[in-house]
Amino acid sequence: MDAQELDRLVAEIGEEILARCAAAGITPRPVDREGLKGEGLNIPDLVCPGAERLSASDKLTGIDAAIAASIDHTLLRPDATAADIRKICKEARQYNFASVCVNPYWVPLVAAELAGSPVKVCTVVGFPLGANATAIKVAETEAAIRVGAQEIDMVINIGELRGGNYDAVREDIRAVVNAAHQGGAIVKVILETALLDDNQKAIACTLSKLAGAEFVKTSTGFGPHGATVHDVALMRQVVGADMGVKASGGIRTLEDLKSMAAAGATRIGASASVKIVEATAT
Repeated sequence: MDAQELDRLVAEIGEEILARCAAAGITPRPVDREGLKGEGLNIPDLVCPGAERLSASDKLTGIDAAIAASIDHTLLRPDATAADIRKICKEARQYNFASVCVNPYWVPLVAAELAGSPVKVCTVVGFPLGANATAIKVAETEAAIRVGAQEIDMVINIGELRGGNYDAVREDIRAVVNAAHQGGAIVKVILETALLDDNQKAIACTLSKLAGAEFVKTSTGFGPHGATVHDVALMRQVVGADMGVKASGGIRTLEDLKSMAAAGATRIGASASVKIVEATAT
């Protein structure tokens, strides 16, 4: 598929997806960049019809294992120390989170700390701006897998997406996906939705699907804002049931998590993971 054919396909799919979202009551809207300055997570009262829901009225006994298993326990702060990393690994083993997600430097330590547990080792590539050369992203991916990474959260080339160079975006994702799959790892593609309008989000999801990624993900946590229910619902509409959707950035409470799950998220990225799962206990 050449660049012209890809542009045509993406445009057609984007129009169809946005039409479906409109029919489902999800109103497309452009990003208000001025309004986003300094804004924290805003979860509107919007859910995707037909999405699986976690009932707030469920009476849980003990920690909800299903909720814990949906969380990537995350520590991406630049000032994190080895002691901090060991602490989150201990918590992840205790609560059986899906993964521990850290910066690439810490992958060997996380792999050692999680050895023998079902918790996966997750790291980030091209983080947080997405503007690294593709060859660098591939090298980061290969190096991380060699020392124990099992899941790769990569940032797309946001500028090329916004500029309409969809072939470059797809090939950037595909190169990382190919490198990850050769090493037995999966890929989650970070869109940084706060910087995109709805049509761009739909196109980014389509390109990620065409490139063979397993997940699309909302945010790095370093952008203007994190996950919103609107964006998660839109992403789920685009990718259908074939891919995972990861909501990340600003998810601090059990109610935040339930809102994202109701909208279609199958994985949650959070640093407040322990607080969230302990809130499920009765």
